[in-house]
Amino acid sequence: MSKKLISTNPAKNYKIVGKVDIFTKKEIKKIVNSANEAKLGWKKTSLEKRIEYFKKLLVIYKKRKNEVAELQTKEVGKPIKESKEDVEFDLLGIESNIKLAREVLKPEILDKTKIQKNVLYLEPYGVAAVIVPWNFPSSNFFISCVQLLLAGNVVVFKHSEECPLVGKLLEEIMAESGFPKGVFSEVYGGGEIGDILTDQDIDVIHFTGSTKVGHYLYKKAGKKFIPAVLEMGGSSPGVIFKDANLDLACSNVYIERFLNCGQVCCALKRLIVHQDIYDKVVEKMKQRVERMVIGDPLDEKTDMGPLVAKRQLDLLIKQVKDAKDKGATIITGGDVVPSLKGAFFKPTIITNLTMEMRVLKEEVFGPVLPIISFKTEEEAIKLANKTIYGLSAFIYGGDLKQLKRVAAKIKAGQISINGASYFSDNSPFGGYKMSGLGRGGGKIGFYEVTQKKVIAEPC
Repeated sequence: MSKKLISTNPAKNYKIVGKVDIFTKKEIKKIVNSANEAKLGWKKTSLEKRIEYFKKLLVIYKKRKNEVAELQTKEVGKPIKESKEDVEFDLLGIESNIKLAREVLKPEILDKTKIQKNVLYLEPYGVAAVIVPWNFPSSNFFISCVQLLLAGNVVVFKHSEECPLVGKLLEEIMAESGFPKGVFSEVYGGGEIGDILTDQDIDVIHFTGSTKVGHYLYKKAGKKFIPAVLEMGGSSPGVIFKDANLDLACSNVYIERFLNCGQVCCALKRLIVHQDIYDKVVEKMKQRVERMVIGDPLDEKTDMGPLVAKRQLDLLIKQVKDAKDKGATIITGGDVVPSLKGAFFKPTIITNLTMEMRVLKEEVFGPVLPIISFKTEEEAIKLANKTIYGLSAFIYGGDLKQLKRVAAKIKAGQISINGASYFSDNSPFGGYKMSGLGRGGGKIGFYEVTQKKVIAEPC
């Protein structure tokens, strides 16, 4: 009898939502062998033919988007209004990548003379092992897989053990879309299954998740001498200068910190505020988070649901306790929600911090906002960069010249100025330092998942 992976609802006192079979090493090897058998045929399939499968996928996904949204809310506790936004984002992402694929994947003439031309061709690597986390169950799937498949790679996919039922549903939708056998497959289980998967005969690793696991997979890819695209953790700073529009800044900080219960890799996780406006910012943030509606994520009125699992709640409790024990001040929150059964934690603001506290040293995946002060621009930059991570950053102020100067000195893969979004159809996403290697999305994303071949040919 197969071992079972049990999915629970973190908003309903961990009530069982469903179960899936955990794959064996033998089953995983068989699936990867099937992928290897399929990769040449998929590579030879024209881009327009590949696009036809994605067009069918769009039709099916539109019909089943509410089903996907509701299931991911049940499995990970994401508010239903956020889940519904996610599935709409998925549809737009597929459509934009289809358009971009036609532009990027066609042969490109690099140089041309009277007698010859040099042409760049982007070719697939082959079998991609794709592993993603639970925080955006549907979106992480599409962000990781669509460009790989459009570029002619075949995919063996593993979703997080926290949302296997969403994984099952997405696999069902892919099958209904008619992708040829072996082009897309999925395996189920915890971290050990991802380890077995990446031991197989694969050609590229595409991973989104913790820095610890990403670092491990990078070493494994190095031994195999295959490429790895890694999008990992973050402890993104937000910097508010004294001439900032505080209503705009605090409103944006609220979104960037507390969206999805603070469980976002590129979330604003440390707020650095000029000393002259520090008290005003703390008070504004306190007032805003105390208006949040915390409760059943299936209720459209809910602003924030639970954390994904009890283990995540336990970690957050320890991180906040560490700050309390070392003298930090809890302005609001700082504890579980006693009236709710499940992984609920109050939105929290912390001041009087030191750099030895875990909430500043570690990535905090939860609704906790530490706020520290600075005196000078140089100090703000130093504090912003005082982390092993470099995924994103957010800066606010009235002097655009200054903000662009500061942005140039912050070591991060993407930076938002005064609330501008760094997400767009053509923008790549990824980090500096221990936040990852490579980029996903946009033209650069297609470059990351393809081999580059130059053919010199007579004119």
